[in-house]
Amino acid sequence: MNSFVRLGFIPPGYDLGLLLLRVCFGFSLFWGHGLSKITNFSQLASRFSDPLHIGSRWSLTLAVFAEVLCALLLMIGLGTRWVALIIAIELGVAFASAHHFRLTGEHDGEKAFLYVVAMLVLFIAGGGRYSADGKG
Repeated sequence: MNSFVRLGFIPPGYDLGLLLLRVCFGFSLFWGHGLSKITNFSQLASRFSDPLHIGSRWSLTLAVFAEVLCALLLMIGLGTRWVALIIAIELGVAFASAHHFRLTGEHDGEKAFLYVVAMLVLFIAGGGRYSADGKG
């Protein structure tokens, strides 16, 4: 019974858990956010939020960089800690500026918050053995 309660019959798979975290969050970020930004870049460029005051086109470019390129690199585990940090910063800015740190209610930033937390976990832990980083 004790083995069942502690799930001792399932071997701990930290590397497998990190793989699952990287692939799920990377794919979700790319498919659900990055792809629409890159395909609608021209339409979004003039009206995209500019919290850093660098111009809406540049803010959108940075968001596309994080949500497309970094998300793809995250999925394969190449430069995992760096790309996780970049994504955490980008979505942290979105959580603060667009969602005003709200986790509930209309226009909440719950998704952005969850992405930031997952990216901080990957920044601390790295990509694991089943990543391009882990092969070297």
